[in-house]
This record gives sequence, C-alpha cells and structure tokens, in this order.
Amino acid sequence: MPISNSLLITLLGVTALSACQSDTKRDTTATTVTSQRTATGDTAGMVWIPGGSFRMGSDEFADARPVHSVTVDGFWMDTHEVTNADFARFVKQTGYRTTAERPLDPADYPDVPADKLVPGSAVFTPPAQGVSLDNPLQWWQYVGGANWQHPAGPGSSIRGHEDEPVVHVSYDDAVAYARWAGKRLPTEAEWEFAARAGLEEQPYYWGNTQQPGGKWVANIYQGDFPQRNTQADGFAGIAPVKRFPANPYGLYDMDGNVWEWCQDLYRPDYYSQSPTANPPGPADSYDPEEPGSVKRVQRGGSFLCSDQYCTRYKAGSRGKGEVSSGSNNLGFRCVRDK
Repeated sequence: MPISNSLLITLLGVTALSACQSDTKRDTTATTVTSQRTATGDTAGMVWIPGGSFRMGSDEFADARPVHSVTVDGFWMDTHEVTNADFARFVKQTGYRTTAERPLDPADYPDVPADKLVPGSAVFTPPAQGVSLDNPLQWWQYVGGANWQHPAGPGSSIRGHEDEPVVHVSYDDAVAYARWAGKRLPTEAEWEFAARAGLEEQPYYWGNTQQPGGKWVANIYQGDFPQRNTQADGFAGIAPVKRFPANPYGLYDMDGNVWEWCQDLYRPDYYSQSPTANPPGPADSYDPEEPGSVKRVQRGGSFLCSDQYCTRYKAGSRGKGEVSSGSNNLGFRCVRDK
C-alpha cells in the first residue's frame, strides 16, 4: 500500500507511535517555475489513447465498488513514467525544489524532536527476518536527505539510474512538472481506461493469469514480504522504464514499478455517485482512516506489491496518498488533451 500520513508522522518521531494528531504538513508553496514550458503541442514520447467506454473499478476492493460504466474522451499519455532524466531537465531549467528537499516547520510537528525535523522522505528498508504484516513501521524508515536525487538517502545517487522513474515526488511536485511540460496529471478514469487497453473486467491489466506463459510481466514483489525478495522478475527494486512488455496502447509499467499520482481527490465512496462521462473525481477528499488529511488517488501499485501484503497492482484497484508525502516507490506520468 502507499505510505500513509500517520505513518509518515510516526516515522518522523522515530520512536514508537507519535502523539501528534495534526495533519502531516510541509511548506508546499510551489517554487516559482519561471522558465518556458516545453513546446506546446509536443507529444514526443506519448501515445494517443482514443477514448471510449469501459467498466471501471473492481469488486475485489471495497473502495473500488461498485463497478460502473464510464466514458472518457481521447487524450495523449506518456508511454512511461517520468524518469530521473526527465525530472532533472525540469529542475535544471526552473530551479524547482521538491517537497522532500524543503525545511519542515516545527509548528506542524509539535511532538517530534527538533533534531529529527530534517528534510527527507520514506524509504523501504527490508528487515532481516520475518515480521508481522500488521505494522508497516517494520519496513519503512524516514530517511533525512532522501529525495529524488538521493533515493536511498545521503550517499545514494541517480547517476547511472537516469532511465528509472523519478521517486520521492509529492502531488505538488508532479503537478509542477506537468505544468512546466505543458501537460497535466491523468484523471483516475483516464488512467484506468489506458491501463485496461480494451480488456474488460480481467483480474490483471494484461489478462486472466498472473504469469502469462510463465513469465513475470510487471515489476512486483516475489518471495516473502518484506524480508526476502527472490527477484524472480529480475528486479529487487525499481526497474528502468520499458523493461516489461507494453500494453496494446503502447504504454509501459501501468502496473507495478512505482505508484502513479492521479489528479482526483480520494474518497472511498466516490464510485457510487461518479458521473458516467469524464468523471473529474470528487469535490473534496475523505479517508475514514485519516479523516484530517487531504489525499489524492494513486494508481498501478509498485515493486513492493505482493500477494502476501498488497495486491493493489491488480486491475481496477486504487491507492491514495496525502498530497505532500512521498516515498521511494511513488512517481507519476503525464497526459495532455488534443
């Protein structure tokens, strides 16, 4: 599952459970993007998704019910997730600083020791032995200095990993990049329509079986989660983009690898009232698990999805994330209209 707001607060506190009940907040004032956008109308690296009608959602997941009919207009979509190289060009031209690189305000974390309030992000840190799957603190660690340029924290680098998806990006960061590129984030309906690529009500975006022809076709977790990854799919962590087969639309990694931000606010009950044509998402956010947090939808699952713990890479499933949070399994891709 994506990392939660309360978990991030707890990780900041380092010890046991933090008593802080306020929302996770940071200085999310977007760094001004002053350089010109990329050329308007440039659809290089994108494919045209023709639009149409489909059955959205999944009966397997409570917040993806009911399965309902949706129609979306055509749009352009990035063939793969935004990479480190892509994001580096954006930062070089704009001087943008991501949420994970900005100072934390002590007033927003009254119960967290001041020496722990350093910019950083959540990093998957597998334990040495089996642990209870009821406590994500066993495998997540808040790492000071972890950000898109240093995915595992100080000492790590994206050098040599330029073609991997950028991670540790908040919703605000993804929106800033998309605006600079003359694009936007996909709606949740657009994302699922593109991922299904014409396959209706299949358990996986690619079909009926997890390993068609005995092969892994997405970067997810194999083995004993979270302590032993057998790497049967060839990767222990993030894979470079386009290492697994594209779907019929020519899109790569729509399942697994990294979670992807969508523009919709998150509500678990939205599908019962969703409009049938181009649903934009609800007008407000509500998560009964963390009612004070503003959350957006995330889709596709990540390299940490496991049938032992999280099956949210499966077709129609949903993720969610507090808008200023990030982790080393969270990225995005963009779309644009005609």
